Parts: sequence; structure tokens; C-alpha cells
Amino acid sequence: MQSAESGDDRSSQVGHSHPGPPEVVQYEFRGTRVFSAHGEYDPTSITLLADALQSAAEKCPRVVVDTTAVSFADSTFLNLLISIHHATDLRVVAPPAQLRRLLELTGADEVLKVRADLDDATA
Repeated sequence: MQSAESGDDRSSQVGHSHPGPPEVVQYEFRGTRVFSAHGEYDPTSITLLADALQSAAEKCPRVVVDTTAVSFADSTFLNLLISIHHATDLRVVAPPAQLRRLLELTGADEVLKVRADLDDATA
């Protein structure tokens, strides 16, 4: 598991599938803390992302999670999103089909602020 920070460069994080162990890339965009989640998330792999989001939720009025490169997410990931939603203004960007289905089946898509792209999430 790795975490990387960068400036306002989104080009390396957008649109790439990243199966396997999770990775979290953090950066600032339009004054908003953005977390680009990559890989598979379940009870054994959620810790890195959970720690990063919880820390940000304590400090930031808005947090964005770009889920474009999430290859699998279970209820652990969903519970984390809901928890962070209660702590700050959370925006979820571009959930892939499997995650979108999970959000729809649980009704979380009606509770969470799901956005099509990063521009919309940070507007």
C-alpha cells in the first residue's frame, strides 16, 4: 500500500484501471483535497484510504474521492464513504460500474454526492 502526494497535476490519475492492491494519491485541486483511490477495497485493504480520509475530514470542509480507478469495492468501502459523508462535505467522483451498482442497491447514491467528474465535484 502506498500514498503519494502531488500538486495540481491530475493527468496521471485519470482514467486508468488499477487492479490489485490499493493505492491512494492525494492532491489539491481548486482548494479541495482530492483522493484518487486505485485498486480493490475490502476489510483487509481499506486502512490506508480510511486513515487518509478520516484525517482530511477533520481538517477540510470538503473532500473529494475520485473512484475512477477502483476495481472492486465492498460494503467496507461503502461504510467508509458514509462515515466521511457525516464528517465533512464528501463528493464521490465517477464510480465505476461495480461501485455504482453497490451505491444504487443500497440507496447510498441518494445520500452521497456522486458527481460525473472532478470539475463538477469541485465546483
